[in-house]
This record gives sequence, C-alpha cells and structure tokens, in this order.
Amino acid sequence: MPQNFTLPSTLKPYNGIGDPNVHVTKFQAMMFMNKESDPILCRTFPTFLDGAALIWFSNLPEGSISNFDEIADQFVNHFAASKIYVHNSDYLSTIKQGPNESLKDYMTRFAEATNEIPNLNPKVHLYALKSGLRPGKFQESIVISKPKTLAEFREKATTQIEVKEFRALRRADKPIPTRDEERQNRQSNSRTDPRTFRLTPKFDNYTTFNAKREDIIKDILHSKLIKLPNRAGTYQDQHHMDKSSIVPSTRSTATPRMTA
Repeated sequence: MPQNFTLPSTLKPYNGIGDPNVHVTKFQAMMFMNKESDPILCRTFPTFLDGAALIWFSNLPEGSISNFDEIADQFVNHFAASKIYVHNSDYLSTIKQGPNESLKDYMTRFAEATNEIPNLNPKVHLYALKSGLRPGKFQESIVISKPKTLAEFREKATTQIEVKEFRALRRADKPIPTRDEERQNRQSNSRTDPRTFRLTPKFDNYTTFNAKREDIIKDILHSKLIKLPNRAGTYQDQHHMDKSSIVPSTRSTATPRMTA
C-alpha cells in the first residue's frame, strides 16, 4: 500500500442488503478523491464488505480477479436480487410519529429511511413527512403555515425542537423544594387564603344556661317549637317522598325550662 494512504471513513460496509450498484458507485467516488490505482481498488474493496457480502468475497477462487471492473461486475450480478429490499417512496407513508416519540426522534428516523431511497421527489418527501406527524399543536401549526419546501418545514421543526429542549432544561434546573419548604409554603398559603373560615361571636355577652344543653334540646323538641329537618337525600328522593308523614309545624307559646 502506498504511503500516507487513508481509507474513506464515511462509507458504510455493504452487508448484502440494498442496491449493489449504489455501493460500487460510492466506493469509486471516494477512492477517486484519493487518486488511487486499479490494484489498490481491488485490495481495498473487501474492506467495505460485511456479512453475506464478505463471505461471498472470501469464497471467490484465488487469482480469479485481474482488475476492479471484474470484481465490480461479479459483485453487482451476485447481489442484483438484493435491490428488492430497497425501500421506495411508498414506504414513507408507513412512517408515523409514535404517541410518545419526540419530534426530534421522528425527524431522525424519517431521515434514515429517506437515505435508502434514490432520486426521491422532494414533494413526495414533504407530503409524507407532514402526514406522519402525531396530532397536536405542532401538526396544527404546520396545517396553518403550509410550508411548501423541505427547508421551510425543517426550519419550523428545528424551532419546535429547540423550544422543547429549552423547557426541559428549565425544568431540570428548577430546584426541588424540601419537606420543610413545602410545609412552610402550605402554612403561608393557609394564612393568606381569603376563603379561610373564622368563627366570630355576634354578641359580646350571652345568657348562661342553668341546665344541660341536651336537656334544653329535649324540651324544645317536646314542645315542637322548631320543625325537624328532612332526611338528607337526593333530589329524586325528596321529589317522590311521602309528604303525608310530615308533621305540619304549629306555633306554640311553650317555653323551655331555662332562666336568664
């Protein structure tokens, strides 16, 4: 191998799935940038094979390859049937954003799928990308703004992703209150709550009873000075209740046994 020779680091090894012509074209383009000769192409090509493709190369008879065109032709012919595993544009319609999948993960997964589709129409790409969005605020914003190009859509998606990440950082940076702080907050809220009920006396002086409260209540009920409240129940129970059993209220002049 010549001095200062470096292999392409961005070419993914071919494992027997996908279009073999695409792999050969990428390999030649990257090696052309290195300005290498035909023998070097033959020696470095197996470096970018993996799985079934590497096994195929290992089973080639020794000395059966004399130039790169021969190995490229045999490689393409052997894996020609692998083209059926390459996705087409119709496959994009099956990619949907999951219920718990973030917009960033959805965009990444969609981009990986489009990399496998050669000569993809940008309009088809954009339509499938918008159709796969999960119902929500971002989808509604896309329906309203109607981006006409992939660049416009990516700009809006990038803004939405940055907002989500910023909010997540804000939540992560917010200190978690301790139990003592939570107790103090509850106490301060209860003191400042205007709806807090406070029982205050109506008069300054009240009559002192000379009998027990339960005895006074019994005398009041016996003399029928007040009407007993109805049994608690639903509106339907009260509407269909037997009103004939209710004792009508009568005004009485009897007074309880108590003195001021």
